[in-house]
Amino acid sequence: MDITIICDRLQAMVQDFLGMLPGLAIGLVALLVFLLVGRAVSAGVRRATEHRRRHRNLGLVLGRLAQWGVILVGVLVAATIAFPSFTPTSLVSALGITGIAVGFAFRDIFENFLAGLLILLTEPFALGDQIVYGMYEGTVEDIQTRATTIRTYDGRRVVIPNAELFKNSVTVNTAFDKRRLEYDVGIGYGDDIEHARALILERVRSVSGVLEDPAPDALVYELAPSSVNIRVRWWIQPPHRADALDARDRVLSAIKGTLIEHGIDLPFPTQQILFHDQTEATDSDRKHQREGWPAQHGSALPPRTES
Repeated sequence: MDITIICDRLQAMVQDFLGMLPGLAIGLVALLVFLLVGRAVSAGVRRATEHRRRHRNLGLVLGRLAQWGVILVGVLVAATIAFPSFTPTSLVSALGITGIAVGFAFRDIFENFLAGLLILLTEPFALGDQIVYGMYEGTVEDIQTRATTIRTYDGRRVVIPNAELFKNSVTVNTAFDKRRLEYDVGIGYGDDIEHARALILERVRSVSGVLEDPAPDALVYELAPSSVNIRVRWWIQPPHRADALDARDRVLSAIKGTLIEHGIDLPFPTQQILFHDQTEATDSDRKHQREGWPAQHGSALPPRTES
């Protein structure tokens, strides 16, 4: 190929590029302006809803959607300025050709994105709520369109895909202002149940942090092998994890102290092991076999014979 032809083509490419520089510069400036406008719109929507707890998540999703919408318009405007031959119609045609392949490739991403939007709109939990999902429990730090991050009580961050949170059960411990706690207290079979119940309720009502309304109660829950179990239930406010642990500590300490002070037994599981002497002559006679228990007073047992 003639060297002059190559030089002419290179010169034409350089001239075309230099001719596109003003459009590229204007397009970049326009894109930057739209980015700033999108960030300002998102911040404005969040500020408008930050004082409304029930609408904070809605503010997040509306702010992000508004920001992405502004950025998308900015990209189209910048592309049209930088490349005059480009039109939004050509972009739609290109997306139509590759849409199916992209949909299969990014199916999980789109699923999490849609689940994130639904979580932000339906608000099953909000920022600052304490939730339990599977083996994870903590405080919700951020709800993004792809995943939700929670901070565990031992200072770790867990990132959970939104699709899992949307499709599975999640316990929200702080969904309501009050929370009920409970604990089973075992007393001896020889103790007076009503007396023990009255002592427990009187002591629980005096514990700091226990609500008077709803009032605490104590119900006989189980006749266990070693004890009569009384289920003690009380309410606290607010229902955070730290408050629940503190209230449980105070209530259980108070119950143990008052029951011991009034002579109520707090039994623990026991077992009695009986050793059966297999050499007695009565082993084959079920009417006289003692199964390891001492012979009762007055019972006549045949004498043992020595072989």
